[in-house]
Amino acid sequence: MCIDYRQLNKDTIKIKYPLSRFDDLFNQLQGATCFSKIDLRSGYHQLRVRECHIPKTAFRTRYGHYEFLVMSFGLTNVPATFMDLTNRVFKPYLDMFVIVFIDDILIYSRNEEDHASHLGIVLQTLKYRELYAKFSKCDFWLESVAFLGHIVSREGIKVDTQKIETVQNWP
Repeated sequence: MCIDYRQLNKDTIKIKYPLSRFDDLFNQLQGATCFSKIDLRSGYHQLRVRECHIPKTAFRTRYGHYEFLVMSFGLTNVPATFMDLTNRVFKPYLDMFVIVFIDDILIYSRNEEDHASHLGIVLQTLKYRELYAKFSKCDFWLESVAFLGHIVSREGIKVDTQKIETVQNWP
């Protein structure tokens, strides 16, 4: 279901939350040899709407009147709000062994022993903060990983060829 929130978005004060630059994110990965990737399940739906704002999410269908209790897709500040949440949750570990980009979490380590510890910390943090992963979209204990349109491995970072295939095959 898609709700048209254009009018609400027009009246909403936009949160100016900068997304991380890919260069800055990938610079942290030098020397990493072990990777795990976690995708948060229905990321935005894990954020509760403040009670005073719930009526603003209201919509009608032929089945009745409804209001979202969790963030809905289409609201202008949801990506920034979610990015802020994930950055606050993982702040102690950012630039050490965690990269967060909206609902994607990359855990990287120099060796398997560190990776076991890092992965445990991240999973425990998710459990404590009641954030849930979509297991089918998670990958653990990898030597190379597809992340943000790139392939990351101990050899370095390269563009994911599947992402540029259309351009390469252009007539």
